[in-house]
Amino acid sequence: MKRQLALLTLTGALSVPMFAAEFITIGTGGVTGTYYPTGGAICQMVNKNKKSTNIRCSVESTGGSVYNVNTIKAGELDFGISQSDTAYQAYKGEGKFGGAAAVPELRSAIAIYPELLALVVNQKSGIKTISDLKGKKINMDSPGSGTRMTAEMVFDAFGLKTSDLALANELKSSEGPTMLQDNHIDGYFFMVGHPTANIKDAANSVDISIVPIEGAGIDAMIKKYPYFAKGTISGSFYKGVPNDVPSIGVKAVLVTSTKVKDDVVYQVVKTILDNFEKFKELHPAYKTITKESLLEGLSVPQHPGAIKAFKEAGLL
Repeated sequence: MKRQLALLTLTGALSVPMFAAEFITIGTGGVTGTYYPTGGAICQMVNKNKKSTNIRCSVESTGGSVYNVNTIKAGELDFGISQSDTAYQAYKGEGKFGGAAAVPELRSAIAIYPELLALVVNQKSGIKTISDLKGKKINMDSPGSGTRMTAEMVFDAFGLKTSDLALANELKSSEGPTMLQDNHIDGYFFMVGHPTANIKDAANSVDISIVPIEGAGIDAMIKKYPYFAKGTISGSFYKGVPNDVPSIGVKAVLVTSTKVKDDVVYQVVKTILDNFEKFKELHPAYKTITKESLLEGLSVPQHPGAIKAFKEAGLL
């Protein structure tokens, strides 16, 4: 009897893992956006290594950047995807994150892909540069939106004002394709991960162009606001846009907290770097990214675990 009890005790002890599994959750955005499949892609790769790392990853659909940052602060998320400008303001305690709302413990892991500002215009408008916008009808997006804020900063960089337009419309960018088709506007701004169904819809309705956003004024803008980064809208994405188009935008950044263990962050970032080419195949928005671009547009300090992974990969 004693021998049986001893065997049962030993068997029970052996059935308990030596190390408890580490469960992590990545906050993303709506299921139809780019954040959700991005979180899913990361978790898919992390979970393939779960036997060796003992890390289990799950993805959660959320309200997006601000929600993710606030929920990381509350300790309810380990990672989240955030626009680089939102992360910057949270870390610095600016804007809607002023005072007690600041998140000084926020840290970057990687900058995943660019959300680039597109100025989509009807080819009949004759708009080829930002300077050609004077006297035109342009949808600037709704007040308070990231698209609107960035578009107005681009105007400043080129010495333009919305009063220079014949019409400065304030509807959501989702209305852009319909307004363009109905000739209510000559063009519209939209900051988004590319490719997007929105611009594809516009291209299927009218002959469109996407206007380059570049120059000395843009260079100065990036220097002043570190959460912006240059990027390229691929010429393979949209009908009527055969060549790559330079632009500016924010990065979709994988963020975390100082409270998350170094090894956990290290393993997540290492997994992405070790399987980078496979990762790029998981979503069209990753078409133009490089390993080097994963470090561009980081607007808050990197987590030590992420730094270790990038150093091992020879990127830092």
